[in-house]
Amino acid sequence: MFFSTFRCSGCGLNVILVVNLFCSFVTGQIRYSIPEEMKKGSLIGNVAQDLGLDLKRLRTGRAHIVTGENTQYAELKTDKGILVVNERIDREELCGEITPCSFSFEIILENPIELHRAIVEITDVNDHPPTFQNEYLKFEISESAMPGSRFVLESADDPDVGMNTLQSYFLTPNDYFVLKEHTNPDGSKFAEMVIQKALDREQHPYLSLKLVAVDGGIPQRSGSVSIDVTVLDVNDNAPVFNQTVYRASVVENAPKGTYITTLNATDADSGSNGKITFYFSKLKGNVADIFNIDEISGIVSVLGQIDYEKDKRYEIRVEAKDQGGLTDSSKIIIEVVDVNDNAPVITIMSFNSLVSEDSPPGTTVAVIKIKDGDSEDNGRVICSINKGLPFQIHSSLSNYYNLLTDAHVDREAVAEYNITLTATDSVDEGSPPLSTSKTVSLKISDVNDNPPIFEKSFYSAFITENNSPGVSIFSVKAQDLDWNQNARISYVLIDGQFNGEPLSSFVSVNAESGVVHSVRSFDYEQIKAFEFFVQARDGGSPPLSSNATVKIKVQDQNDNAPQILYPVQTGGSLVAEIVPRSADVGYLVTKVVAVDVDSGQNAWLSYKLQKATDRALFEVGLQNGEIRTVRQVTDKDAVKQKLTVVVEDNGQPSRSATVNINVAVADSFPEVLSEFTDFTHDKEYDDNLTFYLVLALAVVSFLFIVSIIVILSVKCYRWRRDRMFYKSGANLPVIPYYPPLYADVGGTGTLQHMYNYEVCRTTDSRKSDLKYTRPSSENFITLDTSGTHTLAHAQTDKLTSDGSDDQVSSLCLHIFVLFCVCVGGGACLFVCLFVCLFVLNVEYLVQFILLNSKCRYWSHLPPPPLYLRQKNRRGAPRSFRKEDRARIVNTLLWRVCFGYICQYCFKCCTGHFTNISLDVTLDALTVPVDLFLCS
Repeated sequence: MFFSTFRCSGCGLNVILVVNLFCSFVTGQIRYSIPEEMKKGSLIGNVAQDLGLDLKRLRTGRAHIVTGENTQYAELKTDKGILVVNERIDREELCGEITPCSFSFEIILENPIELHRAIVEITDVNDHPPTFQNEYLKFEISESAMPGSRFVLESADDPDVGMNTLQSYFLTPNDYFVLKEHTNPDGSKFAEMVIQKALDREQHPYLSLKLVAVDGGIPQRSGSVSIDVTVLDVNDNAPVFNQTVYRASVVENAPKGTYITTLNATDADSGSNGKITFYFSKLKGNVADIFNIDEISGIVSVLGQIDYEKDKRYEIRVEAKDQGGLTDSSKIIIEVVDVNDNAPVITIMSFNSLVSEDSPPGTTVAVIKIKDGDSEDNGRVICSINKGLPFQIHSSLSNYYNLLTDAHVDREAVAEYNITLTATDSVDEGSPPLSTSKTVSLKISDVNDNPPIFEKSFYSAFITENNSPGVSIFSVKAQDLDWNQNARISYVLIDGQFNGEPLSSFVSVNAESGVVHSVRSFDYEQIKAFEFFVQARDGGSPPLSSNATVKIKVQDQNDNAPQILYPVQTGGSLVAEIVPRSADVGYLVTKVVAVDVDSGQNAWLSYKLQKATDRALFEVGLQNGEIRTVRQVTDKDAVKQKLTVVVEDNGQPSRSATVNINVAVADSFPEVLSEFTDFTHDKEYDDNLTFYLVLALAVVSFLFIVSIIVILSVKCYRWRRDRMFYKSGANLPVIPYYPPLYADVGGTGTLQHMYNYEVCRTTDSRKSDLKYTRPSSENFITLDTSGTHTLAHAQTDKLTSDGSDDQVSSLCLHIFVLFCVCVGGGACLFVCLFVCLFVLNVEYLVQFILLNSKCRYWSHLPPPPLYLRQKNRRGAPRSFRKEDRARIVNTLLWRVCFGYICQYCFKCCTGHFTNISLDVTLDALTVPVDLFLCS
């Protein structure tokens, strides 16, 4: 514990700082002193500076004032860290005569919790003058009163304290009375008026005096009361109390009429002058409502409600007065005995309704204030909580308790605690203890301290092979004991390798539901089972996870037909089993061996005889596939026996395979060969081949006819176009034509170089032959003037168009040949070659017939292909290259072959041979070819 004292110069404030350190939070105590009646907003003290707190801490800790009173006299300015006056403070109203006067409150800070007690002492200000209860004091005094007789005067009341309260009395000067002051044990003052000179009723029957009461404050205040004295006839003995002070006690809450004490006084006079009456001399506050005195008997009793918590002690002045006006005074001190009539009051100063489960033991949960209005043992309080909880109560200051965690809390075990706080005051003899309870609800906030847990650490599931990709196989399930986001589970496939492929290509896992889906279609024959790991991960930070092993087993389906291993089926050769005619019943002919790659009952095979030449001769073993004779072989049994055995598995639906077995019933091998010569050519095996051959021939014939029609149509169209052109050529005007890269030389031609041309024109065919030789220095053309005028480039255009038509025809024929080969195969190849040979030379055949019928000029044959007539970029004939020579040779071969065919045909028609001299002109190069054909 630390003590520190501060003094604020210039403001009249004293600050006492007391700091207590506790295990879970820091508690400080500060004390200020201010005068009463300060204006609202006046500074009390700088809390932040006095407690060593940062202004930011006051704001973030939400510092506030907690007081148990109805009126909050102070206000905390968290932005400045100061305390200011919030309400008018009247010391007399707040504390009465109690000194020192102060009020206290607590300053609470949160996160973490801090509690600081502040005490503000209120100093008195002389703001009240002494006052008398009555405006006039009346005395009746006998003239026989002896000097020295005393008369107690009414005391003035000043609510101020210290030097500001009543200090002295003054009596106006006179010849008969003097004033004497007295001090009570509690420090209060009272005055007595004493006769100093015998009274004379005849001279002064009435006296008027003035009593003045003054305090010691600055400025000084005073109060006065008028005293009227009536001089009476002789009464020379005053009443006398038997005790100067009467002491009594009464329990609080005593019922009305409860006896307290009895006053006793005597008077030496007799008669009416000796008759005494009792009364309260001066009553403060509500004392007249609480106590009562009997004027005749002097018995003091309870009149109203007595509360120890309000007033613990009463001091009352009493007077005894005879009929002659003589009085005596005494004092009654009444002690109030406390009764345990107030139950403790529980106030939650600060409370964290949410505590993290990872909070260490000793974490402060709440700060509790317990107050009991009783005193001493009746006001001593014990606070406790219900047992079996991981919490404890620790007292930090008087009447203050801290609720702390006593052990680690686990939200998964208990998510919420209902803590009952019980405050019980101490047991006093004869008084039962009183208690108060209050229940608070404390929730435990979740921390991600539990990983997801799978329902099983190993899962096994089945999937049928040939499944559809994306089908759901099964689902994994994990649980997390945490809450909210910490319990939100996502599932992840831990990728790995299986058979060299990633597992993600086999299965996938839904992150939300944990459903495992297939990614591909499985084949039992390739994959029978595989394993992988699924991880369950929560959404905490950092996330926690756990793994589970999953094994997927692929179930077999009957998706494979049996495969026959023996007898081996060959394509062209014939294999036959020989059974001697002397074979007995049960003779083993052969054995069909088959396997099925499926498993289980899908691979159980059964053998049945489907077809047989003689079903009564052979049988097949259902399980082993052995073919045996059922009866004795006879001479009537055919040599050739054909068996068809079907092998079926036991799947649903079942699959099967068949095998044909040739059996020869004979005793010698030559007999077998003679009988099985035509066995492989049975009609039932050649049906498909015959169908495809007929179809191929039909298609080839159709395409041949269509090709012939198309080619003839093209040739007819060209012949008609040429005929129309030449008929109209005589009337065409001469229009000069200049192709690209050509220039007019002397206005006579368009050739780029000089050539010698020789033009031969026939009168009947309207066609001319143009021959050219080497270039020369001059350019000349010889024309028949009687002929028609034609354009020089007409023949060139015609040749070009002829070339394009030849290309179209050749393209059609190539397509036709390829199609025939693809459809008909080798059987149609020879037919296609013949058709191509015929079609490609139709033009030559027609022209040859016309040639022999008219002029028989070989030069009328069609020119060589267009690519042999091309020129270079300068317009000159292109020089021969390696590929040109190959083209020339091909052209010559075509013409030689065609000439041979034409010659042969001509021979058949005319019966004699023909000698043909053939000149092939190729771009300024003349190649003479002499062809002599003879039969």
